[in-house]
Amino acid sequence: MVVWTENGQERSTRWRSENNAPPPKAIHIIGDDITADVAYKRASIGESLLWRGDFNNARQLLKAITRRAEPRTRKPSSTPAEDFHLHRQDQARRARTLGMLLVELDSNFVLDYSRAPDVGLAAREVYGEASTPSLLSLRELLSLIGAHEWRRKGVRIPALDATIEPHFGVFSPLRGEYVQLVADTPLPDGTTTAFDIGTGTGVLAAILARRGVTDIVATDRDPRAVACATSNLERLGFADSVDVQLTDIFPAGRASLVVCNPPWIPTKPTSGIEHAIYDPGSRMLRAFLDRLPKHLEPGGEAWLVISDLAELLGLATREDLLSAIDRAGLEVLGRTDTAPTHSRARDTDDLFHAARSRETTSLWRLAAR
Repeated sequence: MVVWTENGQERSTRWRSENNAPPPKAIHIIGDDITADVAYKRASIGESLLWRGDFNNARQLLKAITRRAEPRTRKPSSTPAEDFHLHRQDQARRARTLGMLLVELDSNFVLDYSRAPDVGLAAREVYGEASTPSLLSLRELLSLIGAHEWRRKGVRIPALDATIEPHFGVFSPLRGEYVQLVADTPLPDGTTTAFDIGTGTGVLAAILARRGVTDIVATDRDPRAVACATSNLERLGFADSVDVQLTDIFPAGRASLVVCNPPWIPTKPTSGIEHAIYDPGSRMLRAFLDRLPKHLEPGGEAWLVISDLAELLGLATREDLLSAIDRAGLEVLGRTDTAPTHSRARDTDDLFHAARSRETTSLWRLAAR
């Protein structure tokens, strides 16, 4: 709960933060008369600013604060890894500053601001049914609205000839190269059972089902991902072929094919959705490899789909991966590489363009020795 004084009266309400930001210790009321410079200075020193004014003006103020919070251009460090860690620190500081501009939702998820949009459906998709008023950052509220639009429109997946609808907090399959690798790699002879580990939206499970695999278990440790995958697979007509389970990495039993597209950057995530990208110490990858032999049918095969961006940034080495595969009692049957197709790989203004332009996504075919 958050407590503050407004118009001489003490108020309290629920605090919401999907990024686990701590609740504000003190809240300051602001409105349409505040300037962007003043708001930015107050937010940058940690003051929580509760908006009481026109909603569109609040959005414009957030954009102005965002421009002021952009990190200053610095000279390249001695290594790409150091540049990456400094960049992550800048991102974290910027996120804290932008998260200081707050808005209030009433007990029905209504914004009591002039020119405010109807956010009820977007909020219910994330929070469930409302019961009490709540405070949250305007930035988070806008991310809810954006996620709702992604979910409504869907992401076109050519290999499925259909769309996948990502939910809030679930990584969207915009990096189509890894999906296409799974769609194009020949299935091992006689494959009828498969595990999709870390299923997210369920896109890879759907690809396998479309290719004729009839008994698939898709797992994820995030309840939102499980709900998202279940919804997508039901909508696509694959509910009878795929059982979606809430579990950490492997389900019980064995499969003739195991597919996993793990997070590929071995550092700490700062939000729920970043768990799909960042894996501290490669915990998930190592656990997957170590447990894999016990979950493969005799003669079975695993497809590990992973980017080499961490290697190009100096955060990991190819020897790290090969050693982890060997220690797990696995052998490499083959590897298929593809270049990334996402827009950042072509963005010459991107801080890490040198690495992104050389990035390769690979499907490693593994088997137990």
